[in-house]
Amino acid sequence: MDENQVFPVDNEDDDVVVTLSLDDGSEVTCEILTIFDIGDQDYIVLLPLDENGEENAEGQVYIYRYFEDETGAPSLDNIESDEEYDAVAKKFDELYGEALDEE
Repeated sequence: MDENQVFPVDNEDDDVVVTLSLDDGSEVTCEILTIFDIGDQDYIVLLPLDENGEENAEGQVYIYRYFEDETGAPSLDNIESDEEYDAVAKKFDELYGEALDEE
């Protein structure tokens, strides 16, 4: 994947959604906004949906490390350092912010 390439998930009929199980035991349904990489690491950006399946009013997103395990199943991992998170958030804003502004 090219470092400056972004892969918005664009399916007009059905949005691609995933359900996350959070540390507190709750679950949240999210729309996949995009998957992009920085260097050799892929990242995924998820938009939490409200109880009606609509985008959240705050525009809050979740960003995780993204990878596929040895069987090809998608997996997420938390970003542990503030420096890594700041770099990923900045890259997301640079790459995807323009697309959000156009909507």
